[in-house]
Amino acid sequence: MSFDLCTGKRAEHPFFIESIGIRIYTIEELCWFLHNNLYLIDRSVTSVELASWIRDELGLKTLARKLMDAVERPDRDASYFIVPIFQEIGYLSPEEMRRLREELTRVQVQPEDQRAKNRADYLVSGGRSAAAITAYRKILDKKTEGNLGAAFYASVWNNLGCAYAQQFRFRDAADAFLKGWKLVQTRELMRRYVSTLPLFMSDEEYREKMSSFGADGMLIGKIQEYNASVAKEVQERVASRRNPGEDPAQELENLKDEYRRGAFH
Repeated sequence: MSFDLCTGKRAEHPFFIESIGIRIYTIEELCWFLHNNLYLIDRSVTSVELASWIRDELGLKTLARKLMDAVERPDRDASYFIVPIFQEIGYLSPEEMRRLREELTRVQVQPEDQRAKNRADYLVSGGRSAAAITAYRKILDKKTEGNLGAAFYASVWNNLGCAYAQQFRFRDAADAFLKGWKLVQTRELMRRYVSTLPLFMSDEEYREKMSSFGADGMLIGKIQEYNASVAKEVQERVASRRNPGEDPAQELENLKDEYRRGAFH
């Protein structure tokens, strides 16, 4: 990169990218976001609204006119919108710009469901699980699946389960993992499903569910061993992290929450 950090004007009112929930204040921030997240670019980015914001808030009128022209192109090729933004401040070297053009071309030919999943994955990785759940559901609630295959839609169910787990909606998480497993029947999805059940079921309910489900006894045993090892690790971390005067019960609950949020990713 060859630009001087924060050489441009800082907007008084930021531009809000609604699809992923972030705010942009400068042309440098916009370049950084675009360069690192090409797969998140959609029409909420390549829009008249962004062009107007660049004109009104950053005072870049010539650039804004180029972007307005790009929006009106019949083919809606995003490169005509994105590239001039980088060129405005010389954010990328010629070689970096070449690679960006190639990557942008590759991203634009991805199916819409893939791009939608990329955006949802970005949201869930940033802790915005509620927005991610909505995005995943939009992919899965279509009357017919696209042509990306069972493995793709199983991965969407899996990631939806992870998003539900972040919200402690373990029953919904288990349901999502199970639906994903029905598509591809992988051991990992079964492990996640079975591992989630005890988080909202009693021991009796859990045993009944396993019996009615006809799950592989050896696999269930391994999963239970895994859960026991996690519980032991949590206890050991409580012992090693607790400072004098700390409530051990509260520390244990904090670590359980940490496990529940992260163990499914």
